[in-house]
Amino acid sequence: MRSLVAYLSYSGNTKETAEMIADYMMEDGAVVDMHQMAIDPPVDAAAYDMIFIGSFTWEMGATPDEVKDFVLEVGYKPDNVAIFGTGETQFGGDELFCLAVDKLATFYASRWPGLKIEQSPRGSQEQLVENWLEGVLHDVKSLA
Repeated sequence: MRSLVAYLSYSGNTKETAEMIADYMMEDGAVVDMHQMAIDPPVDAAAYDMIFIGSFTWEMGATPDEVKDFVLEVGYKPDNVAIFGTGETQFGGDELFCLAVDKLATFYASRWPGLKIEQSPRGSQEQLVENWLEGVLHDVKSLA
């Protein structure tokens, strides 16, 4: 399986989550390309069996412009997209927590629920990342 893990990270939390996903995928035998939005050159989304998109939530529940630009670069809505993100409930409470994840998952009509991480994925949340990814991969393998 060839996978793309595309992410935008300012604080490093979304990058850490992206790296955890990539590491787990590689342990499972996947070929993984990391893509840092707004820095790396555009990608050919059609070259991937699975695409993971990671974003933090900006301001009052907004998706960052760099993530929107990535969506436009891709140019279409692949049906193999899973969404993850990081956020902080202290900025807007549960209502706005990781709202960019919800928006992106809806936009892509993702088959998988979005993964939402409170700040850093380290510690007890590492298991959340692993469980989510196992669910996504189980589903992908059963569809193959």
